[in-house]
Parts: sequence; structure tokens; C-alpha cells
Amino acid sequence: MSQKSKILIQFDSDRHASVFDSVVAIDSGIDHLLTHANVKPEDIESLVHGAMFTRGSKDLCHTALFFGGNNVAATEELVQATKKCFFGNLRVSLLSDPNGSNTTAAAAVLCAQNETDLGGKNITILGGTGPVGQRIARLIGGVASAANPPAAIRLGSRSLKKSEGVCDSLAELTGYKFSPSETSSDESTRESVQDADIVFAAGAAGIELMTEGWISNAPAPAVAIDLNAVPPAGIFGVSVADQGEKRNNTVCYGAIGVGGLKMKIHKQAIKNLFHTNDLTLETEETYRLGVELIK
Repeated sequence: MSQKSKILIQFDSDRHASVFDSVVAIDSGIDHLLTHANVKPEDIESLVHGAMFTRGSKDLCHTALFFGGNNVAATEELVQATKKCFFGNLRVSLLSDPNGSNTTAAAAVLCAQNETDLGGKNITILGGTGPVGQRIARLIGGVASAANPPAAIRLGSRSLKKSEGVCDSLAELTGYKFSPSETSSDESTRESVQDADIVFAAGAAGIELMTEGWISNAPAPAVAIDLNAVPPAGIFGVSVADQGEKRNNTVCYGAIGVGGLKMKIHKQAIKNLFHTNDLTLETEETYRLGVELIK
């Protein structure tokens, strides 16, 4: 049996490769990490061919690719360019997690499912047009509750037009009809969440999306999941360390409370890359890995 070293090659579209992603990769038990920053689509072919053609076919499972970066669209472009480089069995496994969006969304949905069945629920996603918000919506409207869909999934955004556009795109992808919601003021945000059974806050760091009042007046039972780790909280009243704490009628999760599961999924995903040379882990695949992980 081959004893080749496990090499993870990290591609990042940013000026500097993510230190966070590098540390997680090393802690996941790889032998060597190669980082490439400021990667452009035109750079991909030579880099990927370097990963594909340096080891025999039986040893390709010991080389894998990780795609990060803060610019989600740019990272996804790199992933698509990479897939075009593969042919036959000449390929390596890859994990895409730009800005932590896939692993965070998977963990957030699984935390919600730990508290309640998503079927028939009214769900509001604040910051719903951002990378994590879109992926939460995509998972809930698609694989997470396909057999018993929610009553409504609202995507909150400061721009109603943007929310409408994202809702249409996600509907084409999942077959679920999402509801656009404009949340540019406290009043419109409260209207968006007033009958919500589950609220996710997936906005930018340090931005309070929902002010005081909803948790104390939420319909019972309710779940609030705030993914903002930088003060102030995205949902007023949720502590960053909350992990199923009950406040009035609401079960609360903060960014660190969700982050424990997110890190488990992230590390396991990297480990799984080295089981085979043909694994692709993107949004849905990462969620399914999380499902298996918590069984």
C-alpha cells in the first residue's frame, strides 16, 4: 500500500491565502500544505495539471485541492475552471468553501434541524442575499427539507430588487419558491420576522440586523441563529457563545455555538478528500457530510 504524503493545495483568489483555512488544514492531519494566493482562472490549468500529473493514478488520492477566498464569485470561477482540467480518472478531489460559506451554512441548518422540523415552518434569513444566507436558503429549500418543505422562506435584503433576483435564481436551482423581503429599516425587518418560527442572521460582521424585541415576543417555539461573531450581535439578545440556550420562547445559537459544528465539518471534509481522488465537496455535499457526521 502506498505511503505517499498527503498534500493539500490551497487556492485563494485574495491577495493573501487565508490563514484561518491554512490552520484548519494543518489541524486536519495533512502532511504538506501548498498555498497559492491571488489565483486567477487563467492560472488554474497549469496549477491543476501540476497536481494531476506528478503522481501515478493509484496515488492521486494523496493529493487534493482546497478553494477559499473572500470573493465567493471569484472562487467559484476557479472551481469551474478546475473541473474543466479533469478528464477520465485523471483528477484529484476538491473542497470549495469560499469565505467559509458552505461549512457555515451547513452547520447553521443542522443546528436549526437539531431543534425543530423545518417542514411547515416560516423561516426568515436576514442577510439572505449574501454568500452564507443564499446557501442556507439553498439547503433548506433543496436537500434539507425536500420531503416536507417549509411554509415560507423569506430572504431579507436592504434591496428588494436584489432579494427578488436571488429568490428567482434559487428557485431555478432548487424548485422551491422563495419569498423576497426588504429589510432596510427596523420596521421592515420586524415585519419580515414577525411570524417567523426560525430566524437566521447571516449579514456582514458587526452589523445588528434585528434590534431588541423579537426574541421576547417570538412565536413559541422559535429558533434564532446568529452567525455574526463580531460585536454587536446580528440578533439582539443572542450571545456569541449560545448553543441551544433558551431565552423566553426562543432557542438561541451564536456564531461560536454554530462554529463548533462548522469546524468539525470543515476538518472532516478535508480528511475525506484523501479517501479517493474523485470527491467534490461543494454546498450540498458539505451539508450531507455534516448530516453523516452528527448521526
